[in-house]
Amino acid sequence: MTRQPTWTSDLEETPPLRLSAGDWLRALLRGAVLGTLTFGCLAILLLVRIVEGSIYNVRRPWTPFITQFVCRSAFRILGIGYVSHGARMKEPGAVVANHSSWLDIFTLNAEKRVYFVAKAEVASWPGIGWLARATGTVFIRREARDAAQQKSVFETRLKAGHKLLFFPEGTSTDGLRVLPFKPTLFAAFFAEELKDFMWIQPVTVVYHSPEGEERRFYGWWGDMDFGRHLLKTLAARRQGRVEVFWHAPVRVTDFSDRKALSRHCESAVRSAHPFAETTP
Repeated sequence: MTRQPTWTSDLEETPPLRLSAGDWLRALLRGAVLGTLTFGCLAILLLVRIVEGSIYNVRRPWTPFITQFVCRSAFRILGIGYVSHGARMKEPGAVVANHSSWLDIFTLNAEKRVYFVAKAEVASWPGIGWLARATGTVFIRREARDAAQQKSVFETRLKAGHKLLFFPEGTSTDGLRVLPFKPTLFAAFFAEELKDFMWIQPVTVVYHSPEGEERRFYGWWGDMDFGRHLLKTLAARRQGRVEVFWHAPVRVTDFSDRKALSRHCESAVRSAHPFAETTP
């Protein structure tokens, strides 16, 4: 699976992937365990959803625990360290974070039951698209004609108690920077039906590469092939770690407009990112 080029690195190209027989064996074993866990739990989730939906409709008090279990287990299977700082928001609202990799899906779901907001084309991606749809991802089109409908979807989900998660950068990077936040998505939070009860929690995600590997090891950007990146991650002899910083949530009504809220969230995310201030 490849994506249309969005953000591309100005650094040297990543080195070609070269795997030994041991690396292949490691990747196959980890992949088999992770795949069995993920799609086995997906089957359970879909069965539970039938009962859950008939009782609670759009509210989903049970199935997010299954998603969270899979995401936490993924780090144990891969051998990637996981460190979390700060408290998760309890108020109703949304979470915004920087975006470095497909691993963000596991990283952010492991600690908090959230529902991602993703570009509509993600729904058609093999594997990731299926999982995204099953776990309640909200798919959006960034076109003005769809704005009203999307605000209605956001309102329904937020009023049902769902925490929606946005990536305001609009694309993933190599993990060595935080791109300027796009204020467009923040406009939905200022809708009359939402702004009085909405809170926003900024979150910083920082990946630390395995010892001896380049700092961009976990970054996934531009037209990188998903399969090769997944294989590299599964095959790694040594793994690194990920740190998640949960910043203090803020009330939407404390800001004059979407741009002010966007600037605050971007500043909070940058404040905990060790590379963000030193790279363009």
